[in-house]
Amino acid sequence: MTSLVAEAVQAELGARERWPNNVKLYEPYQAEQIILPDYANCLSVRTFLKMCNAPFTRELRTNAEEMSPSGSVPFLQVGAFIVAEFDPIVAFAGLRGFSLNTDLSETERSELRAYCAMVSSILGRAEKYLAWLTDSVALEVTQTRVGSVHPWPLNWMIPMLKKSEVKSHLKSVGWADKSLEDVLDEIKSCCQALSERLEQQKYFFGDSPTELDALVFGHLFSLLTIELPLVNIAGNIREFVNLTNFCQRIEDKYFKEKEDD
Repeated sequence: MTSLVAEAVQAELGARERWPNNVKLYEPYQAEQIILPDYANCLSVRTFLKMCNAPFTRELRTNAEEMSPSGSVPFLQVGAFIVAEFDPIVAFAGLRGFSLNTDLSETERSELRAYCAMVSSILGRAEKYLAWLTDSVALEVTQTRVGSVHPWPLNWMIPMLKKSEVKSHLKSVGWADKSLEDVLDEIKSCCQALSERLEQQKYFFGDSPTELDALVFGHLFSLLTIELPLVNIAGNIREFVNLTNFCQRIEDKYFKEKEDD
């Protein structure tokens, strides 16, 4: 009972503090462990927090996924609160006064939500497909990275279980039976829609960034820069010059010489 009371008091104190100085963002180790879908999600959240000027420190953990309340990375610790994944973190930050869409009309906010949903569903599923259902990538990259932090026999059991879980999810949404060409076409179609929305603007909704800009950068930058065996994704994305220029602007503004990745 004492513990529950203490937790309630901590939660109340945390709620009164807009944004503590010791906010932590938990992620897997990038160089040795992180895989494509997780890297895109972590980068999207990091970009959003930087755009909000919400201070945080990165905490890299080999078991970040197991620590997360949702089983997915990244997750944010703000006082007594732990929040995982992009949409909940954006919503939580908004309750603390960190929002990037306050100047948008209701129509624009609806449009923003629709584009965010498109990016998360199409590019998010494509990243999972590429990482787990493309044999060359799964064998040479994904399974090795996921298993690297575990002793034998977990180092091969856990990747197999994870692959089965991802395949089941993709099957439920009609993606498991797609060919690699189909998936690359899905990525290209998504980029076409984003390119048409961005046009020659600095950001998707004018001169100021929104969470859509953070989300798009996280996914596109990951797909542009990752090296996967026998798969060329970057070439297709670079056809959309305004999107590659957009990614370069975001990288220059929020990441160059600001953190050691």
